[in-house]
Amino acid sequence: MSMITLSTDTNPEAERVLISLLRKLSAKEKLDRTLYFSSSIINLSKRTIERANPELNDAERNILFVQYHYGQELANKLRNYLKNILKKDYFSKINFLVIS
Repeated sequence: MSMITLSTDTNPEAERVLISLLRKLSAKEKLDRTLYFSSSIINLSKRTIERANPELNDAERNILFVQYHYGQELANKLRNYLKNILKKDYFSKINFLVIS
């Protein structure tokens, strides 16, 4: 049976073997791998944001992460939420991003 490959830079036989091995995994093993890869991608993204924006504090970097991955609207809602829950004197010391 001929298979359409999913990747242009992978040997079709290697891809067939990989897919076959993945299909043999239990549901728990598949979930474990998915969670591991998802966590790795999130951590890589956060590290990239931190390296590109060393002047930002954690809250600002988290807002930027939300903006990049979930959109400006949700980032604005998070920013407003944080403004409302943080004490005004503490908040005034934080230079929150204003991204248009």
